[in-house]
Amino acid sequence: MVDLDERVLEDDDGIERSAPVWAVFGDLMAGLVGAFVLILVSVLAVQMDLVTSLQTEVKKREQEEQRRMALEKALAVPLQNGRVTLDNGRIGISGNVLFALNSDELRPEGLQVLKSLVPPLQVYLKERDEMLMVSGFTDDRPVQATNLRFTDNLELSAQRALTVTRALIQAGMPPQRVFSAAFGAEQPVAANTDEKGRALNRRVEIAPVPKSTNGSTNGSTQGPAKGGAGG
Repeated sequence: MVDLDERVLEDDDGIERSAPVWAVFGDLMAGLVGAFVLILVSVLAVQMDLVTSLQTEVKKREQEEQRRMALEKALAVPLQNGRVTLDNGRIGISGNVLFALNSDELRPEGLQVLKSLVPPLQVYLKERDEMLMVSGFTDDRPVQATNLRFTDNLELSAQRALTVTRALIQAGMPPQRVFSAAFGAEQPVAANTDEKGRALNRRVEIAPVPKSTNGSTNGSTQGPAKGGAGG
């Protein structure tokens, strides 16, 4: 007859012993801590990217403000005379001052305005690694049928921008610091519903841009592939 104590020992030996509760709890806590660390690292990375983006934007805004103030200082006399405008770093000249309707020939008054801009712009560019983009714009009216020189407004704006670019160079602007661009009736600044609005859209703008912006040859004309219609 088997002794009772022996049976108890056999029963105890046959029981599958499970892991202690504290060990399971420790593994669970380690997993939670690891997940928390991963989430924390991800949040910190997003925050760092956001801070970097904000710092970049602030620096960009500061540079734009410095450029605007420098231009205002350099162009104080032309701005006071009301012959040009300055908006967001872009120097605006009315197309009516520079050209007759549907023409790319400079008026005497327009030529004098351009000549007056060269000295202050030279001073401005001397301290910066920038160049000038001369952009031509028109209203949305078709080029007059009697004017056989231009097929559409894009071509008219291109020739006007090129004329202004050449005038600046002849007045002393280094050729490697200026190039032209054409936009036709694109990017209007006013509605083309009346003569006042169309007159505002017929314009030439001169804007300082980083040298890397111009990937073309000096004095070349750039612009959208599709032109608008206007004079």
